[in-house]
Amino acid sequence: MYLKPVIAANWKLNHGPTDARAFLQRFLAQSPKQNDRTVIFFPSALTVTTVMDGLKDRPDLWVGVQNVHSEAQGAFTGENSVLMARDIGARVVLVGHSERRHVFGETDAMTTRKMALISQARLIPMLCVGETLEEREGGHTAAVVERQLTAGLAELDDAQVAAIMLAYEPVWAIGTGRTATPEDASEIHGVLRQALASRVGDKVAAGIPILYGGSVNRGNAAQLLAAPDVDGLLVGGASLDADSWASIVRA
Repeated sequence: MYLKPVIAANWKLNHGPTDARAFLQRFLAQSPKQNDRTVIFFPSALTVTTVMDGLKDRPDLWVGVQNVHSEAQGAFTGENSVLMARDIGARVVLVGHSERRHVFGETDAMTTRKMALISQARLIPMLCVGETLEEREGGHTAAVVERQLTAGLAELDDAQVAAIMLAYEPVWAIGTGRTATPEDASEIHGVLRQALASRVGDKVAAGIPILYGGSVNRGNAAQLLAAPDVDGLLVGGASLDADSWASIVRA
């Protein structure tokens, strides 16, 4: 079972096996085991086994995958399935990341399907939601994230909903250097928490971790984690440097 805060590194299309080995050696040297948080690595598909091997003596550090296909198996060249993710030992799967939505054209319907497959496989889906700058400036942030959340939960029963993780990642803050303030993050996390409570009740909703993602770095990590309703961080660029990532994990 995971512990809050949940601090996750999304390496995206970075760090092949050779780089990952060097990264882990440096990271582990300055990151003793901690029993008061959950730390997750999301390496690329070709690097997952390397990271698994590098962390075999550190069960406190989890490994996930960045994506799975919306079908469990079949003629889908180049894709990876939820069954493969489970077989390799992954524990968490990113779903609905803004790059999957806006670069690869994934729809809410695809997110619905993936969330169901992942939950059925008894893996933990980390559902990502967030608005574009245009949607934010138009005052549509709450409506957008609630729509994305509703789609993600559409085929899950209440027990499956209780086992998910959420990540709020405003698209306008990802890789731009612009970061939502802790107050911004708390506001939208509160919207998401209330939407979860409407589905599964206040007690269960309070236990579902909601992470913030969007230009998180070692300089703002502690401040973001201290904000109300922020249960963790989903970190992109700042997780690619071992020293930076170690600092954030200790935040």
